[in-house]
Amino acid sequence: MAISRVLAILILQYSLVALVSSAGPRGGWKTLQGSPPLVIARGGFSGIFPDSSSLAYSLTLDTCGPNVTLWCDVQLTKDGVGICFPELKLDNASDISIAYPGKAKDYLVNEVSTRGWFSVDYNLAELANVSVVQGVYSRTNKFDGNKLPIRSVEDVAKLIKSPSTGLWLNIQHDSFFKQQNLSVENFLQSLPAKSVPVNYISSPDVDFLRRVKSSFSSGPTGFIFRFLEQSKLEPTTNQTYGELLKNLMLIKTFASGILVPKGYIWPVDSGLYLQPHTPLVTDAHREGLQVFVSDLTNDVPFSYNFSYDPLAECLSFIDGDDFSVDGVLSDFPVTPSAAINCFSGLGKNAKKQVDTLVITKYGASGDNPACTDLAYNQAKSDGADVLDCPVQMSKDGIPFCLSSIDLSESTTVADTQLKNRATTIPEIKYRSGIYTFSLTWDEIKTLTPSILNPYEKYILSRNPKSKNLGKLITLSDFLSLTEGSRILISIEKAKPRSHKVMIQSTHSSVLKIFKDKSKFERVYKVDENIGGAADSAIEDIKTFADAVVIGKASVFPESSAFLVNFTNIVARLKSFKLPVFVETFSNEFVSQAWDYYSDPSIEINSFVIGTKVNGIITDFPKTANRYRRNLCLKHGNEAPYMSPIEPGKLFKQISNLYLPPLPPPLPILTDSNVTEAPLPGVSGRVPTPGVGVAPAPITA
Repeated sequence: MAISRVLAILILQYSLVALVSSAGPRGGWKTLQGSPPLVIARGGFSGIFPDSSSLAYSLTLDTCGPNVTLWCDVQLTKDGVGICFPELKLDNASDISIAYPGKAKDYLVNEVSTRGWFSVDYNLAELANVSVVQGVYSRTNKFDGNKLPIRSVEDVAKLIKSPSTGLWLNIQHDSFFKQQNLSVENFLQSLPAKSVPVNYISSPDVDFLRRVKSSFSSGPTGFIFRFLEQSKLEPTTNQTYGELLKNLMLIKTFASGILVPKGYIWPVDSGLYLQPHTPLVTDAHREGLQVFVSDLTNDVPFSYNFSYDPLAECLSFIDGDDFSVDGVLSDFPVTPSAAINCFSGLGKNAKKQVDTLVITKYGASGDNPACTDLAYNQAKSDGADVLDCPVQMSKDGIPFCLSSIDLSESTTVADTQLKNRATTIPEIKYRSGIYTFSLTWDEIKTLTPSILNPYEKYILSRNPKSKNLGKLITLSDFLSLTEGSRILISIEKAKPRSHKVMIQSTHSSVLKIFKDKSKFERVYKVDENIGGAADSAIEDIKTFADAVVIGKASVFPESSAFLVNFTNIVARLKSFKLPVFVETFSNEFVSQAWDYYSDPSIEINSFVIGTKVNGIITDFPKTANRYRRNLCLKHGNEAPYMSPIEPGKLFKQISNLYLPPLPPPLPILTDSNVTEAPLPGVSGRVPTPGVGVAPAPITA
């Protein structure tokens, strides 16, 4: 293996002065009533479990606590019973086509002929044979075998045990049910006698809201007009929803609030970048209307401005300088719960509540090309403690920062005349590459950086506006950029600087070179997942390293993106006084196990609070830095939305038919895995790939 591949990653720590921020929302909540926004769980926790299932509603109450409102999309059965189900047609989110094969029918829905299985053709008893399943194909289907029954409105109401938990009924298709001689009004009027309190009723139909408001007498129920796409026609007024938006005074005559898609408040351009927010919330509040926002969904990206961070998106609606919506409708209600109670009002300079280090992965490479001046400058601005520089060597011996020894992975070199320098070196990679040691620095510095897109196969691209911005920098430039640390170092052509330096390598032989250099902190990276470590192996590591880097799966093993259990590797290493850093934390939801609810802050919390890691390595340092300043950490909040996840809890709820296999046991780290022969003497020339002695592979 090339020595250039095992050169230490230089991680330079700069000092940050944390300023104290005021606690709570700045200036108080800007909602209509001055109270915290409402968290509304659409079909329960429908981002994980099938929509409107008992598991979805129960998980909502478990993770959000009592201060949450359960959303139910009401459909009527043949015998006039109200059920909670996300769509008018039953076939997409249930197994009704299996329970009643060949029973699909055609109906006119909004004057469009629609074929499928409809609730109006079955009474409640007949629907007892039908189970709900996941209706969003990008989400896990592992709970489809749990035989979760369709729940009536009364069933859902019985789950509510606290007066602070609300019930929201959404009536989307009143006109369709009237055509089938079924009355939603009659159903709603029957609920008070059944001790079913309803906090909110919403509908996109003006006529329905006018009728039900005058006839429904169940105390302080809020009536909410639901806006659909701006170009769609509202049937009563024959105006588009966009036109109705300009007549809030009219809406106030039959509704106490409005529910709007998030684009009504924060529009985006064709490139999915935010435009200035509209005055809708302020205008509606001026008319005495509450404003609720829908479509906050952790696993459906909205704008690149939020860097795939759903909590940042949520905060933009509740914690702005100009406005706050009165409630948030989400498939992942734990995120707005945490946003409201822990992260609102933090301010940029809020005090850190935990000492966990935020270590970058190629700078802020989630938003910029890796290892460029832009990535490092943003990482500093985002509050990272430790900036990393993976050192590569040019043909003429110039050290510089780059995420890979293969230039084609993070630059556009393959589109230049230098593409003819491609070679195949099996010891490095099985495909051909254009390697750093094949080009001089003068050639390399002319290359255009290219942003890394590790999840491109999921059609998740990173910040297109910046995909080719920034410039590659030498190690000397990197040291200048990170000026302000405490220790002087001198590396080849780099001028001495004052830094605290961490030398990272997967090779003990590299770290042993720095054994007698007390000014350096040596970090040993275990490049395979491990389930534990022998005492002798840890003692060996202590002879050449001051800290250890391990992968996330070494802490929480997974199967089919579900956590199955946890290891004691963090506690074991820390018991030997070795700090533990874990990698890599990304914002994209596909990088996280289902157990973290598609929220990077929940994943970080589970490692920081759940396992007490000393540092996290991330390509989105802003997310990690904001996490460690949240107010729930300050107050030792035991609220469920800030509790570490319980590994294996979701996995245990999967039925046997859908249960993925358990992963094989992770290997134990032994002496032979870490012991290496000393490196050969270093000559003045660029080393040839393949030099060096690798440690023994880790075996179970």
